[in-house]
Amino acid sequence: QVQLVESGGGLVQPGGSLRLSCAASVHIFRLYAMGWYRQAPGKQRELVAQISSAYKTIYETNYADSVKGRFTISRDNATNTVYLQMNTLRPEDTAIYYCHAGRGPQNFWGQGTQVTVSS
Repeated sequence: QVQLVESGGGLVQPGGSLRLSCAASVHIFRLYAMGWYRQAPGKQRELVAQISSAYKTIYETNYADSVKGRFTISRDNATNTVYLQMNTLRPEDTAIYYCHAGRGPQNFWGQGTQVTVSS
């Protein structure tokens, strides 16, 4: 059974930064593609950022247009952790952020961590 535990959310002022972490208890973490999604009140869950598994020599990343240049996803296979560095935060980034792990037909989700951007 895969467990994903997010941390690092909180309240931050516009223009501020946060770093989210997702600790994964999964066999052979490096074989899973990892991602961050978010869901704002009244909206559908959307992709924020993805990072490929270790099947490829160089990790590939993918970002939503709204966060390109502000957010960075990374992973540490030694500690089974994926990170989301969020800079220059905006009020519209306010949402619950979810960690996702995927491998073939398998998909796993964390419980989410709240990020609120407000003055």
